[in-house]
Amino acid sequence: MTGSAEGPSSESVRFEPDGHGGWTVMLDGQPQSHVDLADPGLITFEYVQHFALAIGACSPTAPAPLRVTHVGGAGLTLARWVQHTRPVSPQIVLEPDAALTAAVRERLPLPRGHRIRVRPLDGRTGVRGLATASADVLVLDAYAAGRVPAELATPEFLADVARVLAPGGLLLANLADEPGLRWAARFLATLASVEGFGGPAVLAVLATHDVLKGRRFGNLVAVASRGADDLANPAPTDAGPARSDSARLSPTDAEANRSGSARLSPTDAEANRPDSSGLSRTGDGQPRLDLAALRRAGASAPIPTGIRSGPEVTRLIAGARPFADADAQPSPVPPDPGAWRVR
Repeated sequence: MTGSAEGPSSESVRFEPDGHGGWTVMLDGQPQSHVDLADPGLITFEYVQHFALAIGACSPTAPAPLRVTHVGGAGLTLARWVQHTRPVSPQIVLEPDAALTAAVRERLPLPRGHRIRVRPLDGRTGVRGLATASADVLVLDAYAAGRVPAELATPEFLADVARVLAPGGLLLANLADEPGLRWAARFLATLASVEGFGGPAVLAVLATHDVLKGRRFGNLVAVASRGADDLANPAPTDAGPARSDSARLSPTDAEANRSGSARLSPTDAEANRPDSSGLSRTGDGQPRLDLAALRRAGASAPIPTGIRSGPEVTRLIAGARPFADADAQPSPVPPDPGAWRVR
């Protein structure tokens, strides 16, 4: 359920069949990714569904392409989904474990015509080498031994992330924490303190209700925007009954056997004009998060998804001390893999 390792793997990568044509990529005893080559729109891990919900609520709407950078690769599940729902999107994946990438590409080859480029670099080194304003979305999903490395929770690194994001661009961060969410609160407080993100940097936090309520160890997805001061929506965070305008979540045919799995597919695209790079943009040329659409998508998701934004995010962060470059800590040690809820 965690993301890609931030350093060399200590065990051989394993591919475990799910009995339905898909494969779970295992590394260091932790489930890293789930891939179904016949159905790239299928997403089984809860937090990856939450990544997809956020990208689906981003303007320009699918199938308009977005420039996406991934810190952490593993099975390249989300990159495959972006390629499936937003074809020709240029994507960069920073995955330092070259042996893992080679094994994945041999066993689970990428589709023809993809624009996914994998670089064998760790997150800090790789992000440092990216051009300013070169990404519309940056996905932080890098783990070592099941923990977010401390060096990816520092103000210095997050400031570099802000530099790489285009104005209005989104950071999607996969955070793992135990009940109480103290580490996640410190990460979010650090993010809010980074000047490059501006305004109310953290737009939303997504997780299953039991994780948000502190009932179990699990993943949260933080959604932050560079220059978010004019994008934040302080309306109530629990979504209404309507469905998302930019993506729809539908159960798979095998839902009875894979409860909580979802296939995310785009609706008809809005008429967005292309810029000089061939990427569509909103009227002011900036990518945008439609927070209302995100709430609607969360309400119709097949897993019990909670979304916190506005004052609820402020309360979550209240009293948390931001990390400094010298005292950043990795996320808490995860429980035994069998305790994770892998759909």
